[in-house]
Amino acid sequence: MADGSNMDTDQGLGQMKRVPMLNAWVHDISMDDLVEQFREGVMLTLHVDMIMKLQQDSEFYDLLDQFDVITCDSQIMYFATKWLGTPVRERVSGSDYFPKFYTRYADDPSMTVFLCGGKPGIAELAAKNINAKVGREMIVGTDSPSFAFDKDPAEIDRMIAAINDSGATVCLVGLAGARQEKFIMKYRARMPGVKLWLPLGGTIDYESGTFARPPAWITEWGFEWLYRLLKEPRARFHRYVVHEPPFLWAVLKQKLGRYRDPFKDT
Repeated sequence: MADGSNMDTDQGLGQMKRVPMLNAWVHDISMDDLVEQFREGVMLTLHVDMIMKLQQDSEFYDLLDQFDVITCDSQIMYFATKWLGTPVRERVSGSDYFPKFYTRYADDPSMTVFLCGGKPGIAELAAKNINAKVGREMIVGTDSPSFAFDKDPAEIDRMIAAINDSGATVCLVGLAGARQEKFIMKYRARMPGVKLWLPLGGTIDYESGTFARPPAWITEWGFEWLYRLLKEPRARFHRYVVHEPPFLWAVLKQKLGRYRDPFKDT
């Protein structure tokens, strides 16, 4: 699938170069272009944990072609693209993108946002903070679905109704990597009012103020994973300790021409 070809979009972004990364790809796009021109479609912010799930989860893998923009949401992956000789312009993380997005569209009443995710009360805090920053009720609804939402049809119906009832044109979904993307792709047709889908993981936590972001130099040097691991060892252990070393090994195999897509037809 990840053949390094270019992809046309309908979002005013023109031809975006695909940079192969294992059995996926990231688009070589700048943060400014993404904020300014991507106003309709579905985004995927690809990081190490997500790409390692793509080595095992065929259902998630089969969704790749449905994303309109895939960004490099990892400093380690950014370094990897440079080492592989196919560098992207910059890391474009969801947690950096979203504040730029709501600042850019603060005065655009057509941009209204629903926050779907986070523990009870967290999305409400994030909504209050964001609305205070932009000076209007940009966040028009919030929801904190149950952990097993994807196994409960009634819960999914409730979530869809809440999003539709809000009238939001943008939906930020923070329901864990792969699960949030599957939810969007499976049910977005039932929420036609939403034009822009942003599966952005823990961004709601950051915006709520309940979890502080690391200093910029930690991120720039590629140590944000260590910062998060020290802050949330139980929550982050699998993502950073279990997935990181296999990712580096897989990238080495890609460099040597020995990587094989586990889902590629033989």
